[in-house]
Amino acid sequence: MIRIEIIANHSVEENILEAFAAENVGKYYTRYPNVMGVGRSGPKMGDAIWPEENFVLVVWCEEEEGRGIERAVAKVKERFPDEGIKLFGLRSVDSQFREALPAPAKEDPPPEPDGIEGLAGLAGLE
Repeated sequence: MIRIEIIANHSVEENILEAFAAENVGKYYTRYPNVMGVGRSGPKMGDAIWPEENFVLVVWCEEEEGRGIERAVAKVKERFPDEGIKLFGLRSVDSQFREALPAPAKEDPPPEPDGIEGLAGLAGLE
């Protein structure tokens, strides 16, 4: 599984969701409607000085759907190159390390999570 995070200006939110529909991806997502911060496209603080705000979409999906999401976002970025649209991806530890980690002994209790709980590394969507 891959966790995709898209951070973008509110002005392109509808365009991103339409691009998802065109690619038949991103049917299930979590949306953070009002996100403030400072990125390469400048401050988005939701105040009188920096009035714009971003939104965030989070999608957990399989790699194939992640590639479709990447294509959809790339099309929107092409149309709106100055809106600060960013896509980030993380692979779940389970799918990335399933073959590399030894199986725990049956009598051992499961390990306690240490903060990241199931996420590690970049998604590597290419």
